[in-house]
Amino acid sequence: MSKSPRGRPRAYDPEKALTKAMETFWAAGFTGTSLDDLAAATGMNRPSLYAAFGDKKSIYLKSLDLYTEGLRKVLVAILQSDMALTEGLAAFYQGGIDLYLSGENGPRGCFVSCTAPAEAVVDDDIRTVLKDVLDEIDRGLELLYAKAKKRGEISEDADAAALARLAGAVLHSLALRARAGETRAGLETIARQAAKTIR
Repeated sequence: MSKSPRGRPRAYDPEKALTKAMETFWAAGFTGTSLDDLAAATGMNRPSLYAAFGDKKSIYLKSLDLYTEGLRKVLVAILQSDMALTEGLAAFYQGGIDLYLSGENGPRGCFVSCTAPAEAVVDDDIRTVLKDVLDEIDRGLELLYAKAKKRGEISEDADAAALARLAGAVLHSLALRARAGETRAGLETIARQAAKTIR
């Protein structure tokens, strides 16, 4: 009679497991999340976690990449559409609000802006990722403003880069306000006003 193989078989979905890990970090932050928490969330034991994703910091960085990829898809979809500036900004903010208010335990804000800043003070790798994410948002929004300038929606001398940073700052504020308990109606009021004003 043959013995059962020892350890956990590689019968898991890496993206689903990483999504569970991301949600765990999202709720408790990097420092507040233990390897035992990650193991429980993913259904994988510690050796399997290490084999699949590396140590705790590696899992967190991979979680940041997963979240950023989703954000990137939203930006690309808006940039590839024919939406006017105000409509595009409103759609971008609405997507953020929907995400920030999701979560089984209540509003959770943005995974990046609500977990990375605390670690960025002491970890160069996380600081670099945080800056890269902010820069990517700025670049995407700058393209949105550049398109609006070409269509004559904003003045020819408008500073697309500066406007993009301002629009991005509103997004980050929405994330923090969501985590602080602001209502959907309150967040959407800010988003609508920002979409009409930042131009």
